[in-house]
Amino acid sequence: MGYKQRLLIVSILVILFIGLGMTAQLHSRGRQTVEAASLYWGSTGSKVTEVQRKLKQWGYYDGPIDGVYGQATYDAVIWFQRKHGLKQDGVIGTQTANAMGVTLTSGAAAPSSAGKSTNAGSNDVYLLAAAIHGEARGEPYIGKVAVGAVILNRVRHPDFPNTIAGVIYQPLAFTAVADGQINLAPDEESIRAARDALNGWDPTYGAIYYYNPAKATSSWIWSRPVHIVIGQHRFAT
Repeated sequence: MGYKQRLLIVSILVILFIGLGMTAQLHSRGRQTVEAASLYWGSTGSKVTEVQRKLKQWGYYDGPIDGVYGQATYDAVIWFQRKHGLKQDGVIGTQTANAMGVTLTSGAAAPSSAGKSTNAGSNDVYLLAAAIHGEARGEPYIGKVAVGAVILNRVRHPDFPNTIAGVIYQPLAFTAVADGQINLAPDEESIRAARDALNGWDPTYGAIYYYNPAKATSSWIWSRPVHIVIGQHRFAT
């Protein structure tokens, strides 16, 4: 075999190895994306239907099998998590899904809203933006980022759920969830504010609460130490 033929064979083998390596890398990234999937309040689809069927079969759920993750499904998931010693955040992430025997690979959709921006990025960005839009519409831009920062500060705080969805959908935590404004399509400014908060901008300097003194009805919230006021909101720890 001549030198040129050997060189050609070696070149082909090198290309094949590189191709195999890239395929494995892409597969790994895809698997990581799948593993990062979750179901939470507002999700819809066949995976939610599967969860509802399982929970009903086990006696945790007595609502309709409609593929819509609402209050009854949330309550059933919390009950299931409590019984199995799991983090009680109402979010079906990897650990809860494994305990249920559910594979989070397809059939789940983020909360739907007309006009959802295709530039919103991940579900977390969109969900955070929806919360900001519902809670801080009409506030200055820095006030929108501040609301997003409070949600993220709660995610990191031991007294709150450890996911964005868990914090936002924690019962009675946010007015926008209670009155349905969470389902409004966030505008581009709210999406940008969500990204800024996720990238580390915290105008509140660590606040985990905020309230509008003109609307707050809880006497407890007034007892929290306020360390900054942005727009109509007071931010407290």
